[in-house]
Amino acid sequence: QVQLVESGGGLVQAGGSLRLSCAASGRTFSSYAMGWFRQAPGKEREFVAAINRSGGGTRYGDSIKGRFTISRDNAKNMLYLQMNSLKPEDTAVYYCAAHWTTSTDTTYVQENYYGYWGQGTQVTVSS
Repeated sequence: QVQLVESGGGLVQAGGSLRLSCAASGRTFSSYAMGWFRQAPGKEREFVAAINRSGGGTRYGDSIKGRFTISRDNAKNMLYLQMNSLKPEDTAVYYCAAHWTTSTDTTYVQENYYGYWGQGTQVTVSS
């Protein structure tokens, strides 16, 4: 099992940047493909970014391509989401998620792959 705790959310002006962090418990963080999702009020949860076990492969949602970067540090059991050029429509609760897999190369976009979720961190972008 893995437990996930997000941090780094907050209030930022449009055009600004934030870096979200997700701390994972346990000794097998490198056995999990990871993802970031977000949910805005009144909307369904949306895929943001995913990264494979090694960190060498990534995928991004269309709405954030070119502005966000997902990364991981397996030695520190940490997942990150660097968010630049933030827009008011990026306002949401951001969740990190983990999927245990034997595949080292695969990234996972669909949220139903992910069995472990953090509690979320609020990101608010003002115009």
